[in-house]
Amino acid sequence: MSNEVIRTERVGAVATVTVNRPAVLNALNTETVETLTQVLRQLRDDPDVRCVVLTGAGDRSFIAGADIREMAALTPVQAKAMADGGHRMCALIETFGKPVIAAVNGFALGGGCEVAMACTLRVASATATFGQPEIGLGLIPGFGGTQRLPRLVGRGRGLELLLTGQSITADEAWRIGLVNRVVSPDTLADEVGSLAATLARQAPAAVRLILETVHRGLDMSLDEASAFEATAFGLVTGTDDAREGKQAFVEKRKPRFVGR
Repeated sequence: MSNEVIRTERVGAVATVTVNRPAVLNALNTETVETLTQVLRQLRDDPDVRCVVLTGAGDRSFIAGADIREMAALTPVQAKAMADGGHRMCALIETFGKPVIAAVNGFALGGGCEVAMACTLRVASATATFGQPEIGLGLIPGFGGTQRLPRLVGRGRGLELLLTGQSITADEAWRIGLVNRVVSPDTLADEVGSLAATLARQAPAAVRLILETVHRGLDMSLDEASAFEATAFGLVTGTDDAREGKQAFVEKRKPRFVGR
């Protein structure tokens, strides 16, 4: 599942997907979005993959945004089609059913920030930079930035970042809740690898249902979301992994989850 623009590596149940366009700071063009979407669908459907790490090639950029050279030639109809493709990719990440960790190793601007926000968790190098600078080009975010950013950091702070195009440091991104952790550039790969390994050891059905109940529940009333959670709880209780987890607790040993 590797090619020129997307690289994929597997270590146990963890797959690392790398956007591989370092010469343009891993900017997203149509080919990259389509290829990344295809690769992610394959990993989503692979039962042996329990966690995905998404990062960018090199040490300067996660994803520096959309490829402006390509965008400059687009008609409004083509631009809408490009945005639709980006929305499909980000929705796939957000509803993946398995944890997707953004290992943000540098610039996460525009489409790069939008991809990171669609991920389950975000771990940033201390040298990373985040922002939605589209306003400076007379544009707006096109891959979900106007929706996910205010949901993550609040309406006021989100609007400030969207309307000013201001970029922020990793520490500021952590302070406002945009990222989960900030680590040294030298330890980013190890920190993300350890987190991914921890998540990959959890019971897959429980992970999938936690992700689904949180994602869908945030758009429901509390009563509706609570009822949805209760149904999910009932379903997961019938899995082999739930039985194994309870038995392991009684026997004072670590559970061995097999994904059933």
